[in-house]
Amino acid sequence: MTEPSATLLLFGATGDLAHRMLFPSLYNLLGDGLLPEDFLIVASGRSTLDDASFRKDVDAALRKFLPQDRYDATLAERLTGMILYSPVEAGNADQFQALADRVADRIDKGISVYLSTPPSLFAPTAQGLSEAGLVGPHTRIAMEKPIGKDLASSKVVNDAIGGLFAEESIFRVDHYLGKETVQNLMALRFGNMMFEPLWNATAIDHVQITVGETVGLEGRVSYYDGVGALRDMVQNHMLQILSIIAMEPPARLDSTAVRDEKVKVLRSLRPMDADSVKACSVRGQYTPGAVGGAIVTGYADELGQASDTETFVALKAHIDNWRWTGVPFYLRTGKRMPARQSEILIQFKPVSHSIFGTRGHGSGLEPNTLIIRLQPQENIRLLIMAKEPGLDRGGVKLQEVGLDVSLAHAFAGERRRIAYERLLLDLLEGDPTLFVRRDEVEAQWVWIDSIIEGWKAAGVKPAPYAAGNWGPSSAIALIERDGASWHD
Repeated sequence: MTEPSATLLLFGATGDLAHRMLFPSLYNLLGDGLLPEDFLIVASGRSTLDDASFRKDVDAALRKFLPQDRYDATLAERLTGMILYSPVEAGNADQFQALADRVADRIDKGISVYLSTPPSLFAPTAQGLSEAGLVGPHTRIAMEKPIGKDLASSKVVNDAIGGLFAEESIFRVDHYLGKETVQNLMALRFGNMMFEPLWNATAIDHVQITVGETVGLEGRVSYYDGVGALRDMVQNHMLQILSIIAMEPPARLDSTAVRDEKVKVLRSLRPMDADSVKACSVRGQYTPGAVGGAIVTGYADELGQASDTETFVALKAHIDNWRWTGVPFYLRTGKRMPARQSEILIQFKPVSHSIFGTRGHGSGLEPNTLIIRLQPQENIRLLIMAKEPGLDRGGVKLQEVGLDVSLAHAFAGERRRIAYERLLLDLLEGDPTLFVRRDEVEAQWVWIDSIIEGWKAAGVKPAPYAAGNWGPSSAIALIERDGASWHD
Protein backbone atom coordinates (compact mmCIF):
# COMPACT_ATOMS: atom_id res chain seq x y z
CA MET A 1 0.00 0.00 0.00
CA THR A 2 1.31 3.43 -0.94
CA GLU A 3 1.30 6.33 1.51
CA PRO A 4 -2.02 8.22 1.57
CA SER A 5 -2.07 11.62 -0.12
CA ALA A 6 -2.06 14.45 2.39
CA THR A 7 -3.53 16.97 -0.09
CA LEU A 8 -6.66 16.83 -2.24
CA LEU A 9 -7.02 19.26 -5.15
CA LEU A 10 -10.70 19.39 -6.04
CA PHE A 11 -11.56 21.00 -9.37
CA GLY A 12 -15.21 21.84 -10.01
CA ALA A 13 -15.61 22.44 -6.28
CA THR A 14 -18.44 24.93 -6.74
CA GLY A 15 -20.53 22.39 -8.69
CA ASP A 16 -23.49 20.25 -7.67
CA LEU A 17 -21.55 16.97 -7.35
CA ALA A 18 -19.01 18.48 -4.99
CA HIS A 19 -21.67 20.02 -2.75
CA ARG A 20 -24.09 17.10 -2.84
CA MET A 21 -21.66 14.16 -2.62
CA LEU A 22 -17.96 14.97 -2.29
CA PHE A 23 -17.91 17.34 0.69
CA PRO A 24 -20.45 15.25 2.67
CA SER A 25 -18.27 12.21 1.94
CA LEU A 26 -15.14 13.99 3.17
CA TYR A 27 -17.08 15.08 6.27
CA ASN A 28 -18.00 11.47 7.04
CA LEU A 29 -14.45 10.24 6.47
CA LEU A 30 -13.13 12.92 8.80
CA GLY A 31 -15.67 11.97 11.45
CA ASP A 32 -14.53 8.35 11.23
CA GLY A 33 -10.87 9.32 11.57
CA LEU A 34 -10.01 8.03 8.10
CA LEU A 35 -8.44 11.13 6.55
CA PRO A 36 -4.64 11.47 6.68
CA GLU A 37 -3.04 13.61 9.35
CA ASP A 38 -2.31 17.18 8.32
CA PHE A 39 -4.90 16.81 5.56
CA LEU A 40 -5.55 19.80 3.27
CA ILE A 41 -8.27 20.34 0.68
CA VAL A 42 -7.63 22.95 -1.99
CA ALA A 43 -10.92 23.62 -3.74
CA SER A 44 -10.97 25.23 -7.16
CA GLY A 45 -13.57 26.67 -9.49
CA ARG A 46 -14.00 29.47 -11.97
CA SER A 47 -15.82 31.68 -9.44
CA THR A 48 -13.77 34.28 -7.62
CA LEU A 49 -14.18 33.57 -3.90
CA ASP A 50 -11.99 33.88 -0.82
CA ASP A 51 -11.39 31.04 1.64
CA ALA A 52 -13.98 32.28 4.16
CA SER A 53 -16.77 32.65 1.59
CA PHE A 54 -16.20 29.20 0.17
CA ARG A 55 -16.07 27.64 3.62
CA LYS A 56 -19.51 29.12 4.33
CA ASP A 57 -20.78 27.57 1.08
CA VAL A 58 -19.43 24.15 2.11
CA ASP A 59 -21.02 24.42 5.56
CA ALA A 60 -24.36 25.30 3.95
CA ALA A 61 -24.02 22.28 1.66
CA LEU A 62 -23.33 19.99 4.62
CA ARG A 63 -26.42 21.28 6.43
CA LYS A 64 -28.51 20.72 3.31
CA PHE A 65 -27.29 17.35 2.07
CA LEU A 66 -26.31 15.47 5.23
CA PRO A 67 -29.06 13.72 7.20
CA GLN A 68 -30.11 15.96 10.08
CA ASP A 69 -28.81 13.53 12.67
CA ARG A 70 -25.39 13.43 10.95
CA TYR A 71 -24.60 17.14 10.95
CA ASP A 72 -22.36 18.28 13.79
CA ALA A 73 -21.26 21.91 13.84
CA THR A 74 -17.91 21.14 15.50
CA LEU A 75 -17.03 18.47 12.93
CA ALA A 76 -18.17 20.72 10.09
CA GLU A 77 -15.90 23.47 11.42
CA ARG A 78 -12.98 21.02 11.50
CA LEU A 79 -13.59 20.09 7.86
CA THR A 80 -14.03 23.64 6.59
CA GLY A 81 -10.90 24.62 8.48
CA MET A 82 -8.98 22.23 6.21
CA ILE A 83 -10.25 23.93 3.05
CA LEU A 84 -8.53 26.59 0.98
CA TYR A 85 -10.09 28.05 -2.16
CA SER A 86 -8.07 28.95 -5.23
CA PRO A 87 -9.88 30.12 -8.40
CA VAL A 88 -8.49 28.47 -11.52
CA GLU A 89 -9.65 28.64 -15.12
CA ALA A 90 -8.21 26.27 -17.73
CA GLY A 91 -5.45 27.96 -19.69
CA ASN A 92 -4.70 30.58 -17.04
CA ALA A 93 -1.08 29.84 -16.12
CA ASP A 94 -0.95 32.50 -13.40
CA GLN A 95 -3.90 30.95 -11.56
CA PHE A 96 -2.35 27.48 -11.77
CA GLN A 97 0.89 28.89 -10.40
CA ALA A 98 -0.97 30.58 -7.55
CA LEU A 99 -2.55 27.23 -6.74
CA ALA A 100 0.85 25.53 -6.85
CA ASP A 101 2.29 28.12 -4.49
CA ARG A 102 -0.32 27.21 -1.86
CA VAL A 103 0.77 23.56 -1.81
CA ALA A 104 4.45 23.91 -2.74
CA ASP A 105 5.68 22.50 0.57
CA ARG A 106 3.30 19.51 0.45
CA ILE A 107 4.12 17.84 -2.87
CA ASP A 108 6.30 15.12 -1.31
CA LYS A 109 3.43 14.22 1.06
CA GLY A 110 1.33 13.18 -1.92
CA ILE A 111 -1.33 15.02 -3.93
CA SER A 112 -4.59 13.57 -5.21
CA VAL A 113 -6.38 15.55 -7.92
CA TYR A 114 -10.14 15.13 -8.41
CA LEU A 115 -11.63 16.50 -11.64
CA SER A 116 -15.35 17.09 -11.10
CA THR A 117 -15.45 19.11 -14.32
CA PRO A 118 -16.73 18.71 -17.88
CA PRO A 119 -14.58 16.17 -19.78
CA SER A 120 -13.40 18.90 -22.15
CA LEU A 121 -11.43 20.37 -19.22
CA PHE A 122 -9.66 17.15 -18.19
CA ALA A 123 -6.63 17.55 -20.47
CA PRO A 124 -6.24 21.36 -20.10
CA THR A 125 -6.45 21.05 -16.31
CA ALA A 126 -3.88 18.25 -16.20
CA GLN A 127 -1.60 20.24 -18.52
CA GLY A 128 -1.92 23.33 -16.31
CA LEU A 129 -1.01 21.27 -13.25
CA SER A 130 2.00 19.84 -15.05
CA GLU A 131 3.29 23.24 -16.15
CA ALA A 132 2.92 24.48 -12.57
CA GLY A 133 5.10 21.61 -11.33
CA LEU A 134 2.35 19.67 -9.58
CA VAL A 135 2.55 16.44 -11.60
CA GLY A 136 5.09 13.94 -10.37
CA PRO A 137 5.55 10.50 -8.81
CA HIS A 138 3.50 11.52 -5.75
CA THR A 139 0.48 12.80 -7.71
CA ARG A 140 -2.68 10.87 -8.64
CA ILE A 141 -5.59 12.07 -10.74
CA ALA A 142 -9.28 11.05 -10.72
CA MET A 143 -11.74 11.85 -13.52
CA GLU A 144 -15.52 11.68 -13.47
CA LYS A 145 -17.21 9.96 -16.40
CA PRO A 146 -17.75 10.30 -19.31
CA ILE A 147 -14.35 9.59 -20.80
CA GLY A 148 -15.09 10.71 -24.34
CA LYS A 149 -18.22 10.27 -26.45
CA ASP A 150 -16.90 7.37 -28.54
CA LEU A 151 -13.77 5.24 -28.87
CA ALA A 152 -11.81 7.85 -30.82
CA SER A 153 -12.51 10.71 -28.41
CA SER A 154 -11.87 8.52 -25.36
CA LYS A 155 -8.44 7.69 -26.78
CA VAL A 156 -7.73 11.42 -27.16
CA VAL A 157 -8.59 12.03 -23.48
CA ASN A 158 -6.70 8.95 -22.30
CA ASP A 159 -3.65 9.83 -24.41
CA ALA A 160 -3.60 13.37 -23.03
CA ILE A 161 -3.84 12.26 -19.39
CA GLY A 162 -1.63 9.22 -20.01
CA GLY A 163 1.09 11.49 -21.38
CA LEU A 164 1.37 13.12 -17.96
CA PHE A 165 0.43 10.33 -15.52
CA ALA A 166 1.28 6.64 -15.33
CA GLU A 167 -1.76 4.37 -15.72
CA GLU A 168 -1.55 3.25 -12.08
CA SER A 169 -1.92 6.93 -11.07
CA ILE A 170 -5.09 7.49 -13.16
CA PHE A 171 -8.40 6.83 -11.39
CA ARG A 172 -11.45 6.84 -13.71
CA VAL A 173 -14.57 7.20 -11.57
CA ASP A 174 -17.79 5.25 -12.02
CA HIS A 175 -19.70 5.90 -8.80
CA TYR A 176 -21.76 2.69 -9.22
CA LEU A 177 -18.61 0.75 -8.36
CA GLY A 178 -18.60 2.44 -4.94
CA LYS A 179 -22.08 1.19 -4.06
CA GLU A 180 -22.16 -1.48 -1.36
CA THR A 181 -24.57 -3.68 -3.29
CA VAL A 182 -22.42 -3.64 -6.43
CA GLN A 183 -19.43 -4.72 -4.35
CA ASN A 184 -21.67 -7.35 -2.77
CA LEU A 185 -21.98 -9.02 -6.18
CA MET A 186 -18.41 -10.25 -5.71
CA ALA A 187 -19.17 -11.55 -2.22
CA LEU A 188 -22.38 -13.21 -3.42
CA ARG A 189 -20.67 -15.00 -6.29
CA PHE A 190 -17.29 -15.90 -4.87
CA GLY A 191 -18.10 -16.20 -1.17
CA ASN A 192 -20.97 -18.69 -1.42
CA MET A 193 -20.57 -22.23 -2.69
CA MET A 194 -24.25 -22.47 -3.68
CA PHE A 195 -23.98 -19.87 -6.47
CA GLU A 196 -20.69 -20.05 -8.34
CA PRO A 197 -21.07 -23.68 -9.58
CA LEU A 198 -24.43 -22.67 -11.13
CA TRP A 199 -23.26 -19.29 -12.47
CA ASN A 200 -23.04 -20.32 -16.12
CA ALA A 201 -25.00 -21.27 -19.24
CA THR A 202 -25.82 -24.72 -17.87
CA ALA A 203 -28.04 -23.34 -15.09
CA ILE A 204 -28.89 -19.75 -16.06
CA ASP A 205 -31.53 -18.96 -18.67
CA HIS A 206 -31.00 -15.20 -18.92
CA VAL A 207 -29.94 -12.09 -17.01
CA GLN A 208 -31.75 -8.74 -16.75
CA ILE A 209 -30.20 -5.43 -15.69
CA THR A 210 -32.56 -2.49 -15.22
CA VAL A 211 -31.66 1.08 -14.26
CA GLY A 212 -34.77 3.25 -14.25
CA GLU A 213 -34.97 6.96 -13.44
CA THR A 214 -38.12 8.96 -12.79
CA VAL A 215 -36.44 12.28 -13.59
CA GLY A 216 -36.25 14.02 -16.95
CA LEU A 217 -33.51 16.42 -18.09
CA GLU A 218 -33.28 18.07 -14.63
CA GLY A 219 -31.02 20.90 -15.78
CA ARG A 220 -28.75 18.64 -17.86
CA VAL A 221 -30.02 19.93 -21.22
CA SER A 222 -26.63 21.10 -22.47
CA TYR A 223 -25.00 17.76 -21.60
CA TYR A 224 -27.68 15.17 -22.30
CA ASP A 225 -29.00 16.08 -25.75
CA GLY A 226 -26.82 14.43 -28.34
CA VAL A 227 -25.49 12.00 -25.71
CA GLY A 228 -28.54 9.92 -24.82
CA ALA A 229 -29.19 6.90 -22.63
CA LEU A 230 -26.79 4.56 -24.43
CA ARG A 231 -23.74 6.72 -23.84
CA ASP A 232 -24.89 8.18 -20.51
CA MET A 233 -25.85 4.97 -18.69
CA VAL A 234 -25.10 1.80 -20.66
CA GLN A 235 -21.50 2.60 -21.65
CA ASN A 236 -20.38 2.96 -18.05
CA HIS A 237 -22.71 1.97 -15.19
CA MET A 238 -24.54 -0.90 -16.85
CA LEU A 239 -21.54 -2.44 -18.59
CA GLN A 240 -19.57 -2.29 -15.34
CA ILE A 241 -22.38 -4.17 -13.57
CA LEU A 242 -22.54 -6.66 -16.44
CA SER A 243 -18.79 -7.27 -16.30
CA ILE A 244 -18.94 -8.04 -12.55
CA ILE A 245 -21.86 -10.42 -13.03
CA ALA A 246 -20.21 -12.23 -15.94
CA MET A 247 -16.50 -12.20 -15.04
CA GLU A 248 -14.47 -15.29 -14.29
CA PRO A 249 -13.24 -15.69 -10.69
CA PRO A 250 -10.15 -13.47 -10.28
CA ALA A 251 -7.02 -15.09 -8.90
CA ARG A 252 -6.89 -12.52 -6.11
CA LEU A 253 -9.00 -9.62 -4.87
CA ASP A 254 -6.65 -6.95 -6.16
CA SER A 255 -6.93 -4.26 -8.79
CA THR A 256 -5.00 -6.06 -11.54
CA ALA A 257 -6.69 -9.47 -11.20
CA VAL A 258 -10.22 -8.07 -10.88
CA ARG A 259 -9.92 -5.65 -13.79
CA ASP A 260 -8.20 -8.25 -15.98
CA GLU A 261 -11.29 -10.47 -15.69
CA LYS A 262 -13.72 -7.60 -16.25
CA VAL A 263 -12.05 -6.52 -19.47
CA LYS A 264 -12.18 -10.08 -20.81
CA VAL A 265 -15.97 -9.96 -20.50
CA LEU A 266 -16.21 -6.58 -22.20
CA ARG A 267 -14.08 -7.80 -25.10
CA SER A 268 -16.35 -10.85 -25.44
CA LEU A 269 -19.49 -8.77 -26.06
CA ARG A 270 -20.82 -9.59 -29.51
CA PRO A 271 -20.73 -6.44 -31.68
CA MET A 272 -23.93 -5.33 -33.37
CA ASP A 273 -24.52 -4.19 -36.96
CA ALA A 274 -27.34 -2.77 -39.06
CA ASP A 275 -29.17 -6.11 -39.03
CA SER A 276 -28.72 -7.11 -35.39
CA VAL A 277 -29.69 -3.71 -33.94
CA LYS A 278 -33.18 -4.20 -35.37
CA ALA A 279 -33.66 -7.43 -33.44
CA CYS A 280 -31.51 -6.71 -30.39
CA SER A 281 -32.06 -3.03 -29.54
CA VAL A 282 -34.83 -0.53 -28.88
CA ARG A 283 -34.51 3.26 -28.74
CA GLY A 284 -37.15 5.41 -27.09
CA GLN A 285 -37.91 9.02 -26.20
CA TYR A 286 -40.48 10.06 -23.60
CA THR A 287 -43.53 12.12 -24.48
CA PRO A 288 -45.93 13.88 -22.05
CA GLY A 289 -47.35 11.64 -19.33
CA ALA A 290 -47.58 11.20 -15.58
CA VAL A 291 -44.87 10.12 -13.13
CA GLY A 292 -45.72 9.59 -9.48
CA GLY A 293 -49.13 11.15 -10.00
CA ALA A 294 -47.70 14.37 -11.46
CA ILE A 295 -48.19 15.47 -15.07
CA VAL A 296 -44.85 15.95 -16.85
CA THR A 297 -43.91 17.27 -20.28
CA GLY A 298 -42.16 15.34 -23.02
CA TYR A 299 -38.44 15.41 -23.83
CA ALA A 300 -38.86 17.63 -26.89
CA ASP A 301 -40.91 20.10 -24.83
CA GLU A 302 -38.26 20.25 -22.11
CA LEU A 303 -35.55 20.66 -24.73
CA GLY A 304 -37.54 23.23 -26.68
CA GLN A 305 -37.08 21.51 -30.02
CA ALA A 306 -37.35 18.14 -31.75
CA SER A 307 -34.44 15.74 -31.19
CA ASP A 308 -33.31 12.25 -32.17
CA THR A 309 -31.63 11.67 -28.79
CA GLU A 310 -32.87 8.55 -27.02
CA THR A 311 -33.98 8.78 -23.38
CA PHE A 312 -34.57 5.01 -23.21
CA VAL A 313 -32.67 2.03 -24.53
CA ALA A 314 -33.21 -1.72 -24.25
CA LEU A 315 -30.62 -4.18 -25.49
CA LYS A 316 -30.18 -7.91 -25.88
CA ALA A 317 -26.49 -8.57 -25.41
CA HIS A 318 -24.51 -11.76 -25.98
CA ILE A 319 -21.21 -12.67 -24.34
CA ASP A 320 -19.35 -14.99 -26.66
CA ASN A 321 -17.33 -17.16 -24.30
CA TRP A 322 -17.55 -20.64 -22.80
CA ARG A 323 -19.34 -19.62 -19.60
CA TRP A 324 -22.14 -17.59 -21.20
CA THR A 325 -22.72 -18.98 -24.67
CA GLY A 326 -26.44 -18.86 -25.48
CA VAL A 327 -27.38 -16.80 -22.40
CA PRO A 328 -28.92 -13.41 -23.33
CA PHE A 329 -28.24 -10.39 -21.14
CA TYR A 330 -31.13 -7.93 -21.35
CA LEU A 331 -30.24 -4.34 -20.47
CA ARG A 332 -32.85 -1.62 -19.95
CA THR A 333 -32.48 1.98 -18.83
CA GLY A 334 -34.45 5.17 -19.28
CA LYS A 335 -35.73 8.45 -17.96
CA ARG A 336 -39.30 9.17 -16.86
CA MET A 337 -39.82 5.56 -15.82
CA PRO A 338 -42.59 4.60 -13.36
CA ALA A 339 -40.09 4.09 -10.54
CA ARG A 340 -36.50 4.79 -9.58
CA GLN A 341 -35.12 1.30 -9.72
CA SER A 342 -31.75 -0.35 -10.23
CA GLU A 343 -31.72 -4.12 -10.08
CA ILE A 344 -30.25 -7.30 -11.48
CA LEU A 345 -32.30 -10.40 -12.14
CA ILE A 346 -30.69 -13.81 -12.62
CA GLN A 347 -33.24 -16.20 -14.13
CA PHE A 348 -32.27 -19.83 -13.61
CA LYS A 349 -33.45 -22.60 -15.89
CA PRO A 350 -36.30 -24.92 -14.79
CA VAL A 351 -35.49 -28.26 -13.20
CA SER A 352 -34.69 -30.81 -15.90
CA HIS A 353 -37.50 -33.17 -14.80
CA SER A 354 -40.45 -32.50 -12.50
CA ILE A 355 -41.66 -35.25 -10.17
CA PHE A 356 -44.65 -33.15 -9.15
CA GLY A 357 -48.06 -33.10 -10.76
CA THR A 358 -48.03 -36.87 -11.41
CA ARG A 359 -51.76 -37.12 -10.76
CA GLY A 360 -52.54 -34.84 -13.64
CA HIS A 361 -52.69 -31.70 -11.55
CA GLY A 362 -50.53 -28.66 -12.26
CA SER A 363 -47.78 -28.33 -9.70
CA GLY A 364 -47.08 -24.63 -10.22
CA LEU A 365 -43.37 -25.37 -10.56
CA GLU A 366 -41.40 -22.23 -11.46
CA PRO A 367 -37.68 -21.82 -12.14
CA ASN A 368 -35.65 -20.11 -9.40
CA THR A 369 -34.94 -16.39 -9.65
CA LEU A 370 -32.33 -14.27 -7.91
CA ILE A 371 -33.14 -10.55 -7.70
CA ILE A 372 -30.47 -8.13 -6.52
CA ARG A 373 -31.85 -4.65 -5.84
CA LEU A 374 -29.22 -1.90 -5.93
CA GLN A 375 -31.52 1.05 -5.24
CA PRO A 376 -33.56 2.52 -3.72
CA GLN A 377 -33.65 -0.23 -1.05
CA GLU A 378 -30.66 -2.56 -1.18
CA ASN A 379 -31.98 -6.09 -1.10
CA ILE A 380 -31.20 -9.63 -2.25
CA ARG A 381 -34.20 -11.89 -2.92
CA LEU A 382 -34.09 -15.55 -3.95
CA LEU A 383 -37.35 -17.07 -5.22
CA ILE A 384 -37.60 -20.80 -4.51
CA MET A 385 -40.33 -23.42 -4.63
CA ALA A 386 -41.97 -24.69 -1.43
CA LYS A 387 -44.85 -27.06 -0.76
CA GLU A 388 -48.19 -25.52 0.12
CA PRO A 389 -49.51 -26.77 3.50
CA GLY A 390 -52.21 -29.42 3.19
CA LEU A 391 -52.96 -33.14 2.87
CA ASP A 392 -52.16 -33.22 -0.86
CA ARG A 393 -55.16 -35.38 -1.80
CA GLY A 394 -55.21 -33.77 -5.23
CA GLY A 395 -51.47 -33.92 -5.68
CA VAL A 396 -48.60 -31.93 -4.23
CA LYS A 397 -49.04 -28.20 -4.80
CA LEU A 398 -46.04 -25.93 -4.86
CA GLN A 399 -45.84 -22.21 -4.29
CA GLU A 400 -43.08 -19.73 -5.03
CA VAL A 401 -41.73 -18.09 -1.88
CA GLY A 402 -39.04 -15.51 -1.38
CA LEU A 403 -35.95 -15.65 0.79
CA ASP A 404 -35.16 -12.01 1.46
CA VAL A 405 -31.98 -10.43 2.73
CA SER A 406 -32.43 -6.73 3.40
CA LEU A 407 -28.95 -5.30 3.79
CA ALA A 408 -30.39 -2.38 5.77
CA HIS A 409 -31.85 -4.82 8.31
CA ALA A 410 -29.02 -7.36 8.23
CA PHE A 411 -26.53 -4.61 9.08
CA ALA A 412 -28.89 -2.39 11.05
CA GLY A 413 -26.12 -1.07 13.27
CA GLU A 414 -23.96 0.01 10.33
CA ARG A 415 -24.35 3.36 8.60
CA ARG A 416 -24.97 3.04 4.86
CA ARG A 417 -22.09 4.76 3.13
CA ILE A 418 -22.20 7.27 0.30
CA ALA A 419 -20.49 5.57 -2.67
CA TYR A 420 -18.07 8.49 -2.94
CA GLU A 421 -16.77 7.87 0.58
CA ARG A 422 -15.20 4.61 -0.56
CA LEU A 423 -13.99 6.07 -3.85
CA LEU A 424 -12.39 9.15 -2.27
CA LEU A 425 -10.71 7.06 0.41
CA ASP A 426 -9.38 4.61 -2.21
CA LEU A 427 -8.07 7.53 -4.28
CA LEU A 428 -6.26 9.03 -1.30
CA GLU A 429 -4.80 5.61 -0.42
CA GLY A 430 -3.90 4.75 -4.01
CA ASP A 431 -6.10 1.65 -4.42
CA PRO A 432 -7.46 1.54 -8.02
CA THR A 433 -9.57 -1.66 -7.70
CA LEU A 434 -12.94 0.15 -7.87
CA PHE A 435 -11.87 2.48 -10.66
CA VAL A 436 -11.99 1.82 -14.39
CA ARG A 437 -8.82 1.00 -16.31
CA ARG A 438 -8.13 2.40 -19.77
CA ASP A 439 -8.58 -0.91 -21.57
CA GLU A 440 -11.99 -1.32 -19.88
CA VAL A 441 -13.16 2.08 -21.09
CA GLU A 442 -12.03 1.36 -24.63
CA ALA A 443 -13.58 -2.12 -24.70
CA GLN A 444 -16.86 -0.56 -23.55
CA TRP A 445 -16.71 2.01 -26.33
CA VAL A 446 -15.98 -0.60 -29.00
CA TRP A 447 -19.31 -2.30 -28.23
CA ILE A 448 -21.26 0.96 -27.82
CA ASP A 449 -19.87 2.33 -31.08
CA SER A 450 -21.02 -0.80 -32.92
CA ILE A 451 -24.59 -0.13 -31.74
CA ILE A 452 -24.49 3.55 -32.68
CA GLU A 453 -23.12 2.75 -36.13
CA GLY A 454 -25.76 0.04 -36.50
CA TRP A 455 -28.50 2.54 -35.63
CA LYS A 456 -27.17 5.00 -38.19
CA ALA A 457 -26.89 2.39 -40.93
CA ALA A 458 -30.36 0.98 -40.24
CA GLY A 459 -31.97 4.38 -39.72
CA VAL A 460 -33.24 3.46 -36.23
CA LYS A 461 -35.07 6.41 -34.65
CA PRO A 462 -36.34 6.71 -31.07
CA ALA A 463 -39.86 5.35 -30.63
CA PRO A 464 -42.18 7.48 -28.45
CA TYR A 465 -43.30 6.30 -25.03
CA ALA A 466 -45.51 8.14 -22.57
CA ALA A 467 -43.69 9.31 -19.44
CA GLY A 468 -44.49 6.99 -16.55
CA ASN A 469 -44.13 3.81 -18.63
CA TRP A 470 -41.33 1.28 -19.00
CA GLY A 471 -40.39 2.43 -22.48
CA PRO A 472 -41.90 1.70 -25.91
CA SER A 473 -43.95 -1.46 -26.50
CA SER A 474 -41.14 -2.74 -28.70
CA ALA A 475 -39.01 -3.09 -25.54
CA ILE A 476 -41.55 -5.59 -24.23
CA ALA A 477 -41.41 -7.48 -27.52
CA LEU A 478 -37.60 -7.55 -27.37
CA ILE A 479 -37.66 -9.91 -24.40
CA GLU A 480 -41.05 -11.59 -24.79
CA ARG A 481 -40.24 -13.01 -28.20
CA ASP A 482 -37.68 -15.12 -26.30
CA GLY A 483 -40.36 -16.35 -23.88
CA ALA A 484 -39.28 -14.10 -20.99
CA SER A 485 -40.67 -10.94 -19.37
CA TRP A 486 -39.19 -7.86 -17.80
CA HIS A 487 -39.28 -7.80 -14.01
CA ASP A 488 -41.08 -4.56 -13.07
